[in-house]
Amino acid sequence: MRTEGVFSPETADGAAEAFESVGPAAQTVVRETAKAMEFDREEYDRRVTGDVVETARDALFASLLSVTIADREAWEAWREEHPAYDVHETGSESVERVVWHAAPATEEVVAATFQSEEEAAVGTLRRQAFGRIYRPLLQDDAPGESDG
Repeated sequence: MRTEGVFSPETADGAAEAFESVGPAAQTVVRETAKAMEFDREEYDRRVTGDVVETARDALFASLLSVTIADREAWEAWREEHPAYDVHETGSESVERVVWHAAPATEEVVAATFQSEEEAAVGTLRRQAFGRIYRPLLQDDAPGESDG
């Protein structure tokens, strides 16, 4: 069993802080990519929108989520140790390897089984975790704020 990645936010505030922290890097990546594509100022202004930078930030954050990669036995043991977590598992129960990301802030875990394409499974799982857990969490009212 091994864990890789950078972000494993414990709270909604922690998730928001981590998400915001990758904003400047996303802007730099988009700017340097546009430069490598030889965009002139007019094309840059036309094509590099806030949505483009936001998409880069989403992808960068997702790519840095911590995941655990293990066999099914370790996955089942983790589930037994965390019975309160809402589990979203994709794949086949007959496949021996599992990758997962647990989000303490929402008590959710997203998992995917895989046989041999570990890198593809990890990338897909991170995107699923972002879409299922973090996108809704980050689109809600800013963590720590209330309406009253």
